Amino acid sequence: MPIVLDAMGSDDCPRPEIEAAMLAAGSLNEKIFLVGHRDVILRHASERDFSGLPIEIVHAEDILEMGEKAVKSAQQKPNNSMAVGLQLVKEGKAGGFITAGNTGAAMFNSLRKLGRIPNVARPALTTRFPTRNGFCIVLDIGANADCRPEYLQQFAVMGSVYASKMNRIDNPRIGLLNNGEEAGKGNELVRSTYTLLSDSGINFIGNVEAKDVFAGKADVVVADGFTGNVFLKTSEAAAKLLTDLLREGLMSSAKAKIGAVLAKDALKATKAKMDPGAIGAAPLLGIDGLSFVGHGRSDSTALVNGMKLVKDAMDIHLVSVLRDTIQEKLS
Repeated sequence: MPIVLDAMGSDDCPRPEIEAAMLAAGSLNEKIFLVGHRDVILRHASERDFSGLPIEIVHAEDILEMGEKAVKSAQQKPNNSMAVGLQLVKEGKAGGFITAGNTGAAMFNSLRKLGRIPNVARPALTTRFPTRNGFCIVLDIGANADCRPEYLQQFAVMGSVYASKMNRIDNPRIGLLNNGEEAGKGNELVRSTYTLLSDSGINFIGNVEAKDVFAGKADVVVADGFTGNVFLKTSEAAAKLLTDLLREGLMSSAKAKIGAVLAKDALKATKAKMDPGAIGAAPLLGIDGLSFVGHGRSDSTALVNGMKLVKDAMDIHLVSVLRDTIQEKLS
């Protein structure tokens, strides 16, 4: 099945999207629908650039501009590139969709075009997060600032399926992000969610603190979108600060520069693991179709990695598995 790439999503669109489409067309063995305003796309590329590649430009008249209010803009511009691309998925002409555009607009358009999986109240934005011994899944990271306990219960079930199928983890350990490990810790939302997760038929290991996430104590970490987003952005900022300080230190003297050369391979591997672009995109789990959102600063490499993630989800029929599991555990 083809993959839909929103050509009008990233901060520097459509350059990274065009480059990513051409790179992915040669490596993923899938047709790519590049959706956006045709004139804008062809100002940065010509039909000849796509010659011989399985890429089809699909025109979308409306453009969601940076700085516009996501939902209002999407409502006023029904033929925006996200809506047109997601319609291809809805009609069965494509297997999945990816954008580096506004998360709120992606959520709104995904819900309007594809709807929710039955028994899911709120879709959750989900990402793979580096830990001491590999990666874990964190959700929600920003789609739902205000949550109820049953939403977090649904996030936990969906995260368990995602970790099992996409990360190939048997019986994933589910942790609830909190300010303490004890069962009675946290606010009312977390305490009520703790009780629900204990009876959800998943491998719930209890509360986890931020330090436990980094240590790899859980395979899936569940939080409301506000808490999850703050945790993710704080972690990214701390990682960048550490990288910047390390770079400055390694360039501070001749002796340090020699050490940097000797440690080059180890530093490169660490940087690759911490790079958000290596993950590429985050799925909106709970949408009744594959809809992935990348960072606005995504370059072509990040978008290609995101499309690889979409293809993996297509290959394992992720939405069907989610639908069946949710029906079994939450109906």
